[in-house]
Amino acid sequence: MILVTGATGVNGRALLNRLSANGVATRALVRNPAKAEALAALPHVEIAQGDMARPETLATALRDIDRAMLISSSDPMMLDAQSNFIAAAAKAGVRHVVKLSGIMPELDSAFRFARMHGEIEKRLEASGMAFTHLRAGEFMTAYFRQAPSIAAKGAMFLPMEDARIASIDVGDIAEIAASVLTGSGHEARPIPHRAAGPDHDGGSGKAFCRYGKTIRYVNVPPEAARQAQLANGIPPYLADALFELFAERRAGKEATVWPNAEELLGRAPTSFDEFAARNAAVFRGDVPPPKV
Repeated sequence: MILVTGATGVNGRALLNRLSANGVATRALVRNPAKAEALAALPHVEIAQGDMARPETLATALRDIDRAMLISSSDPMMLDAQSNFIAAAAKAGVRHVVKLSGIMPELDSAFRFARMHGEIEKRLEASGMAFTHLRAGEFMTAYFRQAPSIAAKGAMFLPMEDARIASIDVGDIAEIAASVLTGSGHEARPIPHRAAGPDHDGGSGKAFCRYGKTIRYVNVPPEAARQAQLANGIPPYLADALFELFAERRAGKEATVWPNAEELLGRAPTSFDEFAARNAAVFRGDVPPPKV
């Protein structure tokens, strides 16, 4: 059986839907089962209550688990929570853990979550379990946060200067993760994603236009972006982390287009234009953006 952590998040839900559709017996780790009713209704999915911040709650969820998908929120507790899970999984006899990691898991990175991902990868590698690092960069769903300004002003405002960025669709990551979890040959291997393609260029002045409207990209100073995030209610810790992240992106750390995802999918990954067209109603302001 496969265990999926972070089950109620965007990536966890997408993966569980994929595994369920494929008829794979899967267990979803959740802190609050009352918030997982939709997951509980999926065929072949069972719910297990547990909290990675409290490792003593994980033993039941890990019983009879052969493989696990390790996902958790990017927050101050990510390093401790994922390290707790790795230790508990090794103790429970889990054979293979697939970690959703960052595209630049460098221990000396200026970006705090990249440093955490790098340290977690090291701990997983030393655990004695087979491992796969599924390294993803920016998810296209991040642009849902720009939907209000796109709908109202026909523009998105980011501190990217003229840097390019390689983004990937959550559905593609879920499909890859499902393949890795149910297949073989991916153990002890880092897999960087292959992005949607080089058509997503922050400095070009055109982000996407496939739903009938060209969207302007407007560069903003990094500190101005940080202050706007704080004014919109983003916690200071996360605003500071985003400040660090965009500095890395301006330096080109997320611009590389890797071939791995295309190889694993057996097709071209979803392009940014396809993502925008699929979510045209959101970017027009016809429907509220999904929570990300």
